[in-house]
Amino acid sequence: MRFDNPRFQRLARAAAFLLVVLLAGLFLVPLAWMVSTSLKPLNETMSLPARWMPSRIQWHNYRDAIDTMGYFWRYVANTLFVCLMTVLGTTISSALVAYGFSRIEWKGRDRLFLVLLATMMIPFPVVMVPIYGLFKQLAWIGTFKPLWVPAFLAGPFNVFLLRQFFLGLPTDISEAARIDGCSELQIFWHVILPLCKPALLVVALFQFMFSWNDFLGPLLYLTEQKDYTLALGLQSFQSQSGGTAWHHLMAASTLVVLPVLVLFFFTQKSFIEGIAATGGKN
Repeated sequence: MRFDNPRFQRLARAAAFLLVVLLAGLFLVPLAWMVSTSLKPLNETMSLPARWMPSRIQWHNYRDAIDTMGYFWRYVANTLFVCLMTVLGTTISSALVAYGFSRIEWKGRDRLFLVLLATMMIPFPVVMVPIYGLFKQLAWIGTFKPLWVPAFLAGPFNVFLLRQFFLGLPTDISEAARIDGCSELQIFWHVILPLCKPALLVVALFQFMFSWNDFLGPLLYLTEQKDYTLALGLQSFQSQSGGTAWHHLMAASTLVVLPVLVLFFFTQKSFIEGIAATGGKN
């Protein structure tokens, strides 16, 4: 059978679709098990053989989990604050740096950009101790500042993504704005940024998901339980009563995961468009 045969192409598309569905189902198994466990009585969470459907659905597990955690809504507020600040800082600072590396000519630009990319190879544990020492000298330990202030210094991965997008924009629009008397900052704010909404959305979503799920940062820098984020609050909830109440833990975990799923569901089209546009630039 020839590869350009319409029948072969239909079979290939059907096989690819089936493979994608199977892989998607495989990745959904842990999520489905978490939701199922969150609705079970405690004695069924560890029963053998394992059962997917509870004998009776206990919606009150969610209310009980929130009540047991105590600071749950405080954790939500803390996490949202950190997420919003890091998204704001990362998006603005990364866009500014990417603009300088892509739309402005200056000596040593490309070499310095390679140095910036090289920093991506340094694992966080290597610099964790000196960074902690710096924040301790600044008296920031026990506050949210170590979690969001560094976001305003741009990240190499986000700079790389935005630079690739900026390089694909026509230079004529910047030249026309300069002829009209615009400064570089005005060109950046009024001309370039409005054209880069898909790429900016990708950066914002990546940063939001990272900050929402971040565990190591809050573990290092936060000292008071009332200041915990959701990720750290879940770990504290798991160990606070000696034994793990799995139905409550899974209910709390479902509540933590749900906002990210809802956010991606409503932004997936723009997210995929931004990824495709960013990846397609040279």
